[in-house]
Amino acid sequence: MSAHLIDGKAIAAEIDARAGEVGAKLASSLGRPPCLAVVLVGEDPASDVYVRNKVRRTEAAGLTSIEIRKSAEATEAEIIAIVERLNADGGVDGILVQMPLPGHIDTNRVIGRIDPDKDVDGLTEVSAGRLVLGKPGLRPCTPAGCVLLAERALGDLSGKSVVVIGRSILVGKPAALLFLEKNATVTIAHSRTADLPDLCRTADILVPAVGRPEMVRGDWVKPGACVLDVGINRIDAPERGAGKTRLVGDAAFDEIVGHAGWITPVPGGIGPMTIAMLLKNTVIAAALRAKQPALADF
Repeated sequence: MSAHLIDGKAIAAEIDARAGEVGAKLASSLGRPPCLAVVLVGEDPASDVYVRNKVRRTEAAGLTSIEIRKSAEATEAEIIAIVERLNADGGVDGILVQMPLPGHIDTNRVIGRIDPDKDVDGLTEVSAGRLVLGKPGLRPCTPAGCVLLAERALGDLSGKSVVVIGRSILVGKPAALLFLEKNATVTIAHSRTADLPDLCRTADILVPAVGRPEMVRGDWVKPGACVLDVGINRIDAPERGAGKTRLVGDAAFDEIVGHAGWITPVPGGIGPMTIAMLLKNTVIAAALRAKQPALADF
């Protein structure tokens, strides 16, 4: 058996297009397209590329993008002032502060100042509380993308066994809660989990999200399982020439693809979905602010 590749790029393009359609309908009520504001502090190369991709796809979908760049020397007070200004701006529907922030800035304090109704990354305490309580709200983008891809591959997730490797507040914990909302049975594994390979072999859906290149080996995966690889790791690739690198996930793709049922590639799997869900959240936030909840359901 050879695994079906889950084409995150293609599915993300569908969501982008749908966000554009809903955004166009909202523009007549708002007097403008839905608007996403992105704040980038410092000059981290990966963050720079990611922000440029977010801006490009936001504008390609017909939404408005505001990009605010500050040097790495910006103070915490300056960044909080920017966030509060965006909170008060009636022309902004979604706010995203790109991570990581420079070390002298307290990330939790900055995130905590974002208006939860504009928290399109789903990271504030209010957003997390809404998720835990099962109340409507803006969900974290990468975990939401994982669940959507799993549904595209498997259909109804009720009763499926899910193992999430990683317990971060960015991916692991919210992913577990989102799969629980779909009536799956979820286990969160981490660095102190006993017999991790054996546990992984029980999973119908395996979600590695630890940032360790190719940690999950082929014999960790149950035949026919769905592997949603959240990891994006750059490793040396001497076979491509001196100094060359390549991207790999947290799962050993070449070992797993021969017997899994479905697998996301790296790149081209979860990554594109993260931005797609960001656009979706921006449109949902705009719809709720425009008091058009029916348009928030897509």
